[in-house]
Amino acid sequence: MSDSDEIFFKDEERTPTRNPDVGLAASGEPWKILIVDDEADVHSVTTYMIKGMNYLGRGFQFFHAYSGREAQEILAEHQDMAVILLDVVMETDDSGLKLVQYIREELHNRTVRIVLRTGQPGKAPAAKVILEYDINDYKEKTELTLDKMLVTVISALRSYNFITTIENNRKGLKKIIDASSDIFERQSLQKLGSGVLSQLTSILQLREDAIYSHASGLTASGIKGQSVVLAATGQFCRYIDLPISEVDTALMHTTLQLAQSQPHGFYCEGGKCAWYFKSQTGSENFLYFEIAKELDENDHDLLELFFTNVSLAFDNLFLNKGIEDTQKEIIFQIAETMECRSAETGSHVRRVAEYARLLALKYGLGDEEAEMLKLASTPHDLGKIGIPDSILNKPGPLTPEEYLVIKTHVHRGHDLLINSSSPIMRAAARIILHHHERWDGRGYPQGLQGEEIHIHGRIIGVADVFDALSNRRVYHEAWTWEAVFSHFKEQRGRHFDPKLVDILLENQEAFKAIWSRYNAVGLQFA
Repeated sequence: MSDSDEIFFKDEERTPTRNPDVGLAASGEPWKILIVDDEADVHSVTTYMIKGMNYLGRGFQFFHAYSGREAQEILAEHQDMAVILLDVVMETDDSGLKLVQYIREELHNRTVRIVLRTGQPGKAPAAKVILEYDINDYKEKTELTLDKMLVTVISALRSYNFITTIENNRKGLKKIIDASSDIFERQSLQKLGSGVLSQLTSILQLREDAIYSHASGLTASGIKGQSVVLAATGQFCRYIDLPISEVDTALMHTTLQLAQSQPHGFYCEGGKCAWYFKSQTGSENFLYFEIAKELDENDHDLLELFFTNVSLAFDNLFLNKGIEDTQKEIIFQIAETMECRSAETGSHVRRVAEYARLLALKYGLGDEEAEMLKLASTPHDLGKIGIPDSILNKPGPLTPEEYLVIKTHVHRGHDLLINSSSPIMRAAARIILHHHERWDGRGYPQGLQGEEIHIHGRIIGVADVFDALSNRRVYHEAWTWEAVFSHFKEQRGRHFDPKLVDILLENQEAFKAIWSRYNAVGLQFA
């Protein structure tokens, strides 16, 4: 900076007038202001002029750079810089202009407000600079009185605040869209509850200075006052799967009651927030969370929009669950009807379903697939509906002709279900077709071998035989446990998938526990 680049301040007889938006007591995170100039006096005078001021209750934090290079380093570290008071002529005649290009084109920072200050307007004519460079204000240093400096800084901060608010709203709406997509994909109440808490944290963490990472919260859902905690974070984790009435926080229950009385079911005060929603099916759903900072109006708007979408997700889930429960009931009743036709010991369908689920989980299938397999296994003998009772319940050995008739139940059952659009029904059709195949290729109806047999068919094959041997049938008494497990050892790699046999042998007590549970009187399929 040359001698002519010096800042001059006109004498003023009065105290500088504060902008109405500026208060004297600062609170909250300060606005970050970067002074870029190669003259130390410029830094001193600038900070002296405005250091006692604040805007919207937030004070000023000053950063100092004496070259374009130093400014680049500071800006790379502080991407939330609000205002830059920038000199043009420093190490070169266009150092300031090069820094503007770096900020806008390399850092892609379009929000920071850049005020160009120069003592040599001939080096950077205002008309040329304002058109060719993305700056927000242009000042000659000689015109910057105390009042004008304050007006310049406050105007820049007001503009920055508006821009960041709009950007936060845009990010918030995007997060709402992303969060809504996520929660609508969740197909269980527990996963939906967990997803809502996760997305809630994401929505609230919009700003770098937000203090929401330590939020605690829970979601609960239920019917007729029996709401159970589905998911939780922080201090509420110990209440998962417990009735919400057991959560020993009086303030939480008060906040939930206040939420129930609100038109939109949302209440937030003193960092304690709650949302209440009653679905079309009559279920009552709660969300409660605690944060270390008050929510502003923008946060409230975003959350109300998010909770509207969450309400739809809960409604959809409960409606789909109702349809799914009806489908399960129909499938189970079909299987029960088949079981009643047979003279076998009761609960065969229930036990096979539980054996199948256990085998699936131990084999490494996911929870959802294991549950689906449990249900899809129930009609595995559906085709026997077309087999005469004289053959189905014959106490002695079958003739070759009768055995051929029995084997037709596979195709009969498969053909009844294969044209269904339901994934569960189609899986059941596949199980019916494959569960009499053998690992060595000597099974029926297709003579498939090894992994040509679908894993669902291999699992039901093990579960079905295990149950047939361990219970009385019309053609044999129940085998001892020793004889049952010995049979599977002998047939490992011949009749059955070796890996599934190993799982069975390694978990004998778990399989015997299922047998005991469903051979007791009065226990229900679950």
